[in-house]
Amino acid sequence: MSGTATDSAPASWDDAAAELASLRTLWPKEVPHQAPDPAAGPGLAETLSHWAATRPDSTAMSYYGWTSSWAQLERDVASTAGWLAGRGVRKGSRVGVFMGNCPQFVQAFLAIAWLGAVYVPVNPMYRTEELRHQLADSGASHLIAHPQSRSLVEAALSQIDDTIDVTWTDPAAVFAAPTSNAVSDDASKPAVTSSEDLPHPVPAPEEAGDWERVLASEPLESVPADPDRLASLNYTGGTTGLPKGCEHTLGHLAYTAVSAMAGLATAPGRDRTVCLGFLPMFWVAGENFGLLLPIYAGGEVAIMARWHPQAALRTIADRGVTQIVSPADGYVELIDLLKTDEFVDTDLSSLEVCQAVSFVRKLDTELRSQWREATGTILREASYGMTETHTSDSFTLGLQGGDRDLQAEPVYCGFPVPGTDIVIVDIDLNPVPVGEIGEILVRSPSVTTGYWKNAKATADTLIDGWLRTGDTGRFDDQGALTYLARTKEMIKVNGMSVFPAEVESLLRSHPGIDTVAVAPRDDVDRGQVPVAFITTTEGADVDRGSLTAWAKENMAVYKIPEFVIVDGMPMTATGKIRKTVLLEELLEGDQ
Repeated sequence: MSGTATDSAPASWDDAAAELASLRTLWPKEVPHQAPDPAAGPGLAETLSHWAATRPDSTAMSYYGWTSSWAQLERDVASTAGWLAGRGVRKGSRVGVFMGNCPQFVQAFLAIAWLGAVYVPVNPMYRTEELRHQLADSGASHLIAHPQSRSLVEAALSQIDDTIDVTWTDPAAVFAAPTSNAVSDDASKPAVTSSEDLPHPVPAPEEAGDWERVLASEPLESVPADPDRLASLNYTGGTTGLPKGCEHTLGHLAYTAVSAMAGLATAPGRDRTVCLGFLPMFWVAGENFGLLLPIYAGGEVAIMARWHPQAALRTIADRGVTQIVSPADGYVELIDLLKTDEFVDTDLSSLEVCQAVSFVRKLDTELRSQWREATGTILREASYGMTETHTSDSFTLGLQGGDRDLQAEPVYCGFPVPGTDIVIVDIDLNPVPVGEIGEILVRSPSVTTGYWKNAKATADTLIDGWLRTGDTGRFDDQGALTYLARTKEMIKVNGMSVFPAEVESLLRSHPGIDTVAVAPRDDVDRGQVPVAFITTTEGADVDRGSLTAWAKENMAVYKIPEFVIVDGMPMTATGKIRKTVLLEELLEGDQ
């Protein structure tokens, strides 16, 4: 990328955005041209208190039969904030959350905001080196984690000079706590949607971690909201090394929620909202649809620890779920289940918003037709976005006439949400005509203010509030965006982003690896898989098995590459490894 943060955005970008807006005659009448105002301003704490006051007995979150009202959630968050403050967390402190989806994740997320601290979500699939990097890079002073990850956490913390305090909580501890809101015919057993659904057994109170003591802490008053305050560091991979923290303010989070609502033709508190919260909450898309949208909407998040199609159908029916965002593959599984005796009569009449994300499988007319026949609702593509923009940059509501949206290749993203501008530029950063391909630029009130402690990456990516995404796309004659290709260096494994440079950085810490080059290989089941071509250090006793075992200890499972040991690397005249040659030789060898 050649632009810098000190460069001025060309006026032509504004002109291009205005021209594209003038083409949008298909803009749905139910979608406003301005995002609605948050119910209680941008603050998460103020929003929580607003709903606790106006709808105290309404359900704010549910978890396999356990529920929490808005009033209870406010009390629990204030107590969690008291616990964290007692452990030294202050305004501006970075707090890592290293857990899968569970009620404590929601409580921690809100308690961090309640204190004016900075939320740092950590991928729960991370292994030792990945966890160490993110905690050290963010300067976290506290970590909230699952007791089952204790050995991994302790191994990572042993490699960090600064002391990091840890709060432990088992996700199923909510069922073991004396104040559990689970409802069951047998008071000695937790109420779950189905006993097979709960991903972890209910622990004995003494094994549940700190959460009972957390909720017994003295509650604190919340820190007043400042929309410009740093609220979260959402880490993203990149082409130049290990993940970088995207700085997002409280105002970014609020705009993300209300603009997404606008794209769904709703507003805070206006419609009944129950989101199926199975997308990983550490992931920015899961944060949007499992945390921000239901919180700012005053709705409910029906939390699922992981994707489980049977549990999903039971939860939709039991909780009256209104909104789902899922990879397209998930809808295929649900359709198949609805044909079975167990689920054929499942009541899905509550569903209103069903959005697909085209990762391994693309949403197509056949899948849309099957879903409509099974549920009566229209399945549409979700949105374009990335961690730097906090996702949800576009909407497709009302743009399904004649399935025109599904004729675009590969992914139709529709119109920018209210308040966001998107343009396409050529290699010299000049806007291209409608229909031509170029780089996607985004400007919105939720574009990151920069990369944490990384001025160079910030300068390379931001130009006067416009973000250079590195993605390619084009606009059609209605001003709708089609996303054409992911960032050139990115690998998508089951929808998860894997950056070669990050995997290469991790592998270079192995003493037996001399040089390494990571490239993608297409895979029918996972979309793509990373392949690591390596040369070994002199005298090293390594093979593919030992390298794979090492990778399992040091990186998330979806990043673990297939290993190919080579004698040498093909190089360009400028000294770069020719990855395409390595891949061609690999594929030839497989024939």
